[in-house]
Amino acid sequence: MVLTGNKGEWSEIYTLLKLLGEGKVYAGDQNLNKIQNLFYPIIMILRQEKEGAFNYKMQDKDVVIQTPNGEELLRIPASVFLVEAEKLLKAINEHDGAFAIPQIEIFMNSIYCHSLKAKSSDKTDIKIVLHDCRTKINSEMGFSIKSQLGGDSTLLNASKATNFNFRIKDISFSDKDISNINSLNPTRNKVIERVNAIKKRGGVLVFDKVENPTFRNNLIMLDGDLPAIIANLLLEQLNSGISTLQELAEELTKNNPLNYDVVQASPFYVYKIKHLLTSAALGMMPATAWDGQFNANGGYLVVKKDGEILCYHFYDRNRFDDYLFSNAYLERSSTSRHEYASIIKEDDGTLSFKLNFQVRLK
Repeated sequence: MVLTGNKGEWSEIYTLLKLLGEGKVYAGDQNLNKIQNLFYPIIMILRQEKEGAFNYKMQDKDVVIQTPNGEELLRIPASVFLVEAEKLLKAINEHDGAFAIPQIEIFMNSIYCHSLKAKSSDKTDIKIVLHDCRTKINSEMGFSIKSQLGGDSTLLNASKATNFNFRIKDISFSDKDISNINSLNPTRNKVIERVNAIKKRGGVLVFDKVENPTFRNNLIMLDGDLPAIIANLLLEQLNSGISTLQELAEELTKNNPLNYDVVQASPFYVYKIKHLLTSAALGMMPATAWDGQFNANGGYLVVKKDGEILCYHFYDRNRFDDYLFSNAYLERSSTSRHEYASIIKEDDGTLSFKLNFQVRLK
């Protein structure tokens, strides 16, 4: 059966080939620039296929493919992987939607790689044994791959679980009023149009709760104020049109809706938002009860538009946090799903309006 995948899925194979060809990966700064004097030599990449586990070990200028017990299956010059990676990058840039790349699939089969996505039940896309030149330690790490070759990658997906419920105060609407507002569907900014229609009639949106109890508990475990902080981020986005988390955090810091003691200028909002982003990046998923453990314990590998791969290692926590914070933005999800941006009449007769929390990376 021919393998087909989108740009993001093929990017996982590109990452495998590129890293094996180069034998190291450079760290990146918050602006996606390579840090020239900071890189991690690759000792081995571990991959789980339906047929079993395979280790891709760097040895001199070769890649040695082994079974987990060290039996050598194949030895190929690392330079071959670079050539195949360049072919794959070119093909990815030439296609859209879901597509097959037969010539790459032939090479994949020859190196015991038969699927686009390594078998995983968490946020880990690739497992690598890296050498840390500072500590002189080899560590097996799980990384999440984020590719810029397609559209912006998702940090936290929109779903019904990420709905934030707001009560509509100071006004009552008839069923006809509700229907009219919910049917407002301009080409652009339908969410803002609906919110403005509520405000024009004197209605006020007041945060009520995170609708999904699992997501609510996950957020509270991270920080008890996070539900209210996210609610204020969503309202600020509507009021100002700002979407980047960095700029929204600046507005919250200035307005201080949670009335923190800011005499000492402690970065309450920035710190808590960074903590949320890192947790969502490495382990926490809205609809799954989270135990606080990071699955992608290595961090992120970012495939840039030019094919360069940068490493955001969790060991460099500040740099990883800054990268996420500098590149994350809120995106409005589809109003046709998850009851998003619709007035809902609750069982007790009160009216609620749902805003959805979705985060992407530039």
